[in-house]
Amino acid sequence: MPVAAADSARPKSRSGARAGKGRKGALATASATPAKPPVTINFDDIRRRLSLVPVGVDVRSQRISPDGKWLLLTATVSNQTNLYVYPLDELSKEPATARQITSTAGPKREAQFSPDSKEVYYLDQGRIQVVPVEAGKGTPRAVAVAAELDVDFEQEKNVVFDEAWTYLRDFFNDATFNGADWPAQHAKFAPYIAGARTPDEVRRLVNLMIGELNASHSGMGPAAPPTGTVAPATGRLGVRFDATEYEQNGRLRLTTVLPLGAAALAGLKPGDVLLAVDGHPLTGTTNLDELLQYKVGRRTTLRVSAADGKEREVVVRPLSRETEKALDYRQWVEERRAYVAQASGGRLGYVHMFDMSAASLSQLYLDLDAENMTRDGVVVDVRNNNGGFVNVYAIDVLARRSYLSMANRDMAAPVPARSALGQRSLELPTVLVTNQHSLSDAEDFSEGYRASKLGKIVGEPTGGWIIFTSGTTLLDGSSLRLPTSTVRSTRDGKVMEMNPRPVDVPVTRPIGESYTSHDSQLDTAVKELLSQLGK
Repeated sequence: MPVAAADSARPKSRSGARAGKGRKGALATASATPAKPPVTINFDDIRRRLSLVPVGVDVRSQRISPDGKWLLLTATVSNQTNLYVYPLDELSKEPATARQITSTAGPKREAQFSPDSKEVYYLDQGRIQVVPVEAGKGTPRAVAVAAELDVDFEQEKNVVFDEAWTYLRDFFNDATFNGADWPAQHAKFAPYIAGARTPDEVRRLVNLMIGELNASHSGMGPAAPPTGTVAPATGRLGVRFDATEYEQNGRLRLTTVLPLGAAALAGLKPGDVLLAVDGHPLTGTTNLDELLQYKVGRRTTLRVSAADGKEREVVVRPLSRETEKALDYRQWVEERRAYVAQASGGRLGYVHMFDMSAASLSQLYLDLDAENMTRDGVVVDVRNNNGGFVNVYAIDVLARRSYLSMANRDMAAPVPARSALGQRSLELPTVLVTNQHSLSDAEDFSEGYRASKLGKIVGEPTGGWIIFTSGTTLLDGSSLRLPTSTVRSTRDGKVMEMNPRPVDVPVTRPIGESYTSHDSQLDTAVKELLSQLGK
């Protein structure tokens, strides 16, 4: 951030006598300078003077420049956070649009203007950066900062412990701490903290103390790794192997090849046997993950044997774990979509929400495609959904009802006006499927579904983990989750934390069923929805 000039860079007086006199004069002048009047806001009829600023981005925070000519936005577009400026000066030649001034992938924090409003300083992955405000004046550059810090762990660990305890004392959502004597917990764990020898031990002890609150959405996490640290990354091929074949013969025979995965793009098929990776033969004792370490996106040669015994070499570029997981999940969804279509004789559609994030809401919009919209009803699945924040938007999609239709003269049938005008709405009967791993905002979704009387709920009661949470960073960089707001059902006024959302038709999948092609919860959901349709 901008700092005052060093003493050596400041003008000096020519003599000691004059310097003393000059200082008195400076003090007199400073005291004579009138103070700026405080900013006051006239709230009378402020609604009539309000103007909406069409920034067109998802704003997280904003700041006005000291000269009042710029609005600085920390905003997100396509899940990427960057800085934008919007001109507030009515005489500016700048177009009245939000102009992006950073373009890196990392989060931007603590953005603020320089005193002259010409530059913006901010933190990007822990590093101080500065970027000019005016277009064409330059690109972001790093501010050279170097420092050494000696940390006394014996003192730091006690400060971190006290910080965590104090934050929860001041902000925990339940003033009675769910019956726990919070001061007594501090006294109980303080001696253990004094004996801790590593940050990991401190974190485990703090989490044991937090566990006494018996609350979800809580805990202490490790500090982020230093900037530039490269975490170990194991390449993934996008395949599944035959466990029995491996256990009996030590061979890696493919049973599943994920569409669009590394192996699929290289032409591998179920039944192929993996023989070697980059010339290293594979046996029953070979660690395949070790051979694929640091191979993400890199050229890797596989030797494989086809079902007819013919061997060949193929080149792949292994995927990251996250990419393979996403492909595996989409395959899982498509399989269940086909399962519901078959079980219902083609009458019902299917959608699943992975979590309650903005990305999952967008995926819901995509999955409610033309095929699902032509069904008689849709099975909505939130099993294994660990929450987020978009439940109200997803409920709206299911709750909206049609009151108009539109059609051009050449259309075979009219379409709902909401859809034609761009508002997402299903406007079909539904049934909801939950299980004990439907958590947090997925439970809010289940409550909203019941309160809105949208249909029956099938499966298992949810987990009962329902608190609105925030977080903070402690002195050593550790993260602390803070359950801050109690969530109640307006339907009955009861606290939802530790009170799982019930189901109308209980169905628990037998142990081992998930390893088969059968899904008793989906079977029941299909039966209930078809019964509701009455045909």
